[in-house]
Amino acid sequence: MQHDAHSHHDRDTHAGHEGHPGHADPTAGHAAGHESHQKQHGGHHEQHGGGHHAPGKVSWSMAAKATLHCLTGCAIGEVLGMVIGTALGWGNTQTMILAIVLAFFFGYALTLRGILAAGVDFKTAFKVALAADTLSIAVMEIIDNGIIALWPGAMDAHLSEPFFWIVLAIALAAAFVITTPVNKWMIGRGKGHAVVHQYHH
Repeated sequence: MQHDAHSHHDRDTHAGHEGHPGHADPTAGHAAGHESHQKQHGGHHEQHGGGHHAPGKVSWSMAAKATLHCLTGCAIGEVLGMVIGTALGWGNTQTMILAIVLAFFFGYALTLRGILAAGVDFKTAFKVALAADTLSIAVMEIIDNGIIALWPGAMDAHLSEPFFWIVLAIALAAAFVITTPVNKWMIGRGKGHAVVHQYHH
């Protein structure tokens, strides 16, 4: 009987210890703390990842912004090239070649300006600009100049004629619409303007 009473006392005492707040299972507190840490750590990663775009998750607005960046440089280069070619009395072919060369030049220049502002050396910045803009500008120039070349009378129109500027505006708009999906596809695969984003904070 004494043995039974002792066993009963041990069980009651042990149960009392389990229910006592000062004797809670230490592993439970550790697990809860670990879970809390994981949530906080995971939340940090989610917030940090919010500024980056995973492959295949590129928004149309980002692609449009990258395309508009290229379009600005192309438009400046083309108009300047046509003005210079006309002023020098060049033919259509020479003027178009100059316009295309200047379109690439100003397209790269705009990207270079942003990268150099981030403190990157010129050689690295130039390589990034080439990787970011070459295909985008090339597609844009093919569409743009193709429309101008095929549009009846556009090549022979003078800069002082509204017809020339209307055709140019239509050509640039078409180039923008067609090049935007190309940029979206490239950025989604870590190419094109995706290589520039790491230098913009």
